[in-house]
Amino acid sequence: MTTYSPLVGLPADTYENHGFLFHSLGDKYVRAVAEVASCTPVMIPSMIDALHLDQLLDHFDGILMTGAVSNVHPPHYGEEPTADHEPYDHARDATTLALIKRVLERGMPLFCICRGFQELNVALGGSLETELQRGPDRLDHRAPKSEDTDVRYGPRHAIAMAPGGQFERILGKRETMINSIHRQGIKKLAPGLAIEATAPDGIVEAVSVKGAKAFAIGTQWHPEYKARNNPDSVKLFEAFGAAVRAYAAARQAPARKIA
Repeated sequence: MTTYSPLVGLPADTYENHGFLFHSLGDKYVRAVAEVASCTPVMIPSMIDALHLDQLLDHFDGILMTGAVSNVHPPHYGEEPTADHEPYDHARDATTLALIKRVLERGMPLFCICRGFQELNVALGGSLETELQRGPDRLDHRAPKSEDTDVRYGPRHAIAMAPGGQFERILGKRETMINSIHRQGIKKLAPGLAIEATAPDGIVEAVSVKGAKAFAIGTQWHPEYKARNNPDSVKLFEAFGAAVRAYAAARQAPARKIA
């Protein structure tokens, strides 16, 4: 008998190459879902006009919102776009901002990383700040300039977990070191989010969805990078995987009763 492997959907980035539009996913996200969360990753094309969201989500047990080179278009959170906000991926914005709301309404497990973390905040009514390093008493949250990915994704600064929060429970500690690969961050926190961790300069680094029906968290940092080798990343993706399997089991239970 074949064991069912829960399906996790990952919305794609879009980019042009030689005049053609492509949909893509970073390998590190796919591997973290497959190898650490122990689920089957499936790409969701960013083409909202052609997607029937509820029909699509009927086939998934969880959703992972990935990071990306692009940024959320500022009009989605009430600000004018400038050169500092670029580059954009309008197709991804249209897909993910709608998708996040439906996922939460359905009570599906949701894990949002980097751009996905920012999309979560915007989808629920928050706003973003760009070029964080220009603010007073701010850390430089951008990646170090290096061709070595281990340097770019290496530990950069500590974060403090909210006492009694989900991240303290999952990670089993109040403080840890994280990588830092971003120049944008949360400006106004969405009303439906709770702060789970902050950097020494006060920048929000992790959130959870208040009153969520299932696992629903976001990280500004990148736990997916070589996730198997990082104990914190393993705990986060294993927690996500456990939530996905619980959702899948509950979803299949009515079918088993009918049978």
